[in-house]
Amino acid sequence: MNSDETILVNKVAQSALITIKPEDFLPKETIKPFDIKQFLFRELLLKELDFRSAMKALDWNEYRDCILAVHCSNDAIIPTWAYMLITQHAHSHVKRILFGTEEQVLIQLLHETISTLNFGEFKDKKIVIKGCSERFVPASAYLELTNQLLPYASSIMYGEPCSTVPIYKKKN
Repeated sequence: MNSDETILVNKVAQSALITIKPEDFLPKETIKPFDIKQFLFRELLLKELDFRSAMKALDWNEYRDCILAVHCSNDAIIPTWAYMLITQHAHSHVKRILFGTEEQVLIQLLHETISTLNFGEFKDKKIVIKGCSERFVPASAYLELTNQLLPYASSIMYGEPCSTVPIYKKKN
């Protein structure tokens, strides 16, 4: 090699940084919203016989193998048994049924997954929580990951390994 040639060294690849991608904790299944509003009389009142008929007539195959996010987007009073009836009809078609909007259910599932991680493996490690994702990752996932990592990590950063924002550094 002559003096005009330069060797490029990838210092990021050689560093001890561990990158955590929050999008890896997103559910693989599709979350489909189920808004009760569409089954209400004038979008305000639940009539039992009409509701029961609608649940029975509904093509539940539309929700096959998904996670059902059951909610009501109107400020209507929904009797508790209505949620039970939805569950009874959807149960054999869906992977899971949860209460809330699509985003609320996504947050709940993310937090469930994050809570199962072994954060002890990050003891005294330098962590980068990746900022850019292919899919939407709610801010609460970053909050929860940071909260769980704080007792273990020697440092926590946000962004990409080549360009990070420092969040936390353990004091010696």
